[in-house]
Amino acid sequence: MSSITPVPRVAVVVVAAGSGTRLAAGGPKAFVGIDDATILRHALRGVFAAPRAQVIVVAPAGREGDARTEALEAAGDRRDLVSVVTGGASRQDSVAAGLAALWGDVEVVLVHDAARALTPSDVFARVIDAVQAGAAGVLPVLPVVDTIKRVSGSTVLAAVDRSELAAAQTPQGFRRDVLLTAYEAASQEFTDDAALVADAGHPVRTVAGDPRAFKITTSADLDRARALVAGDPVAPVTAALDPAPPAPRVGVGTDVHAFGGDGSLWLAGLEWPGEQALSGHSDGDAVAHAIVDALLAAAGLGDIGTHFGTDQPQYAGAHADAFLARTVALLGEAGFRVGNVSVQVQANRPRFASRRAEAERALSAALGGAPVSVSATTTDGLGFTGRSEGVAAFAVAIVVPA
Repeated sequence: MSSITPVPRVAVVVVAAGSGTRLAAGGPKAFVGIDDATILRHALRGVFAAPRAQVIVVAPAGREGDARTEALEAAGDRRDLVSVVTGGASRQDSVAAGLAALWGDVEVVLVHDAARALTPSDVFARVIDAVQAGAAGVLPVLPVVDTIKRVSGSTVLAAVDRSELAAAQTPQGFRRDVLLTAYEAASQEFTDDAALVADAGHPVRTVAGDPRAFKITTSADLDRARALVAGDPVAPVTAALDPAPPAPRVGVGTDVHAFGGDGSLWLAGLEWPGEQALSGHSDGDAVAHAIVDALLAAAGLGDIGTHFGTDQPQYAGAHADAFLARTVALLGEAGFRVGNVSVQVQANRPRFASRRAEAERALSAALGGAPVSVSATTTDGLGFTGRSEGVAAFAVAIVVPA
């Protein structure tokens, strides 16, 4: 007689939808590698080594397939327990999306940050046990061992009694009814779910956390995680009250269009009456398109074909302002803003000298005011541009963390 595996009464919502701006790794933090595996896969290994549970991964929009691949690789023989949902604009929105995917039989819900990638499975077990023993909410913590001071600028105001302090970690566990009710009643953003539940009037108790459950936020944290996984001694991590800002990122873009389109020529965000139009899915503005490619490359967001391909009819005939405004929005979603752009046009026509400043103003306005410089050159009759068959543009862009 075959046995039937019972439906889990526990679920773990793994929040992996963050952009990772402070890590400055060029993409969502969860997909950054620690060794030959990503932060997300390491986090899920700890989840699947813990007591059997439904596992809901909350992924960044557009990366759901990657998240599912990571989850299935980590799940082993528990693949049937995996769900993937799309995250929201904030951590709280992302957790809410995960909660909406809970199975009906789940009674205990754990919320875990994928950035705490090396959390041991026994922390999950302690949290589950405490909730099943009757706690409404459970928070794993570590004692604060450093002397803590309250400061204003560079002046020490007072010492803080560290006996009343603890460093909060995840997974944080809750009775399902408690967590769902607290989310329904939430009227503001909280830094973690324990604070949200406490604000709703429920007591939250603590269990022992683990030093390995630290959160990977900065490049120093990532180095520490890599050293731990490799079994190497971990160098002390230092922090300053005013850490150095993340470095800017540089991207290069190029675009080419042939003459032969319908209507007027549009180039560098300007209409050029009397000039033959460039051919293309949109208006063929090679200057604007090169800038888009450079900005997307700097932010690690793919290329113009990824976001403005011929399969997107809304960009048929679109001008530079539509392309550049959307690109600025994509950068903002990824945690970047435009620093500055330099673009060179190679063409025999049109002549840019008299409208250079006008083109720079138009492109800058479309980029939200970021400075843009435009230069133009001919190729002394060489190549397709020298034969007046088309226009080539080359752009360099700098983006900085927002």
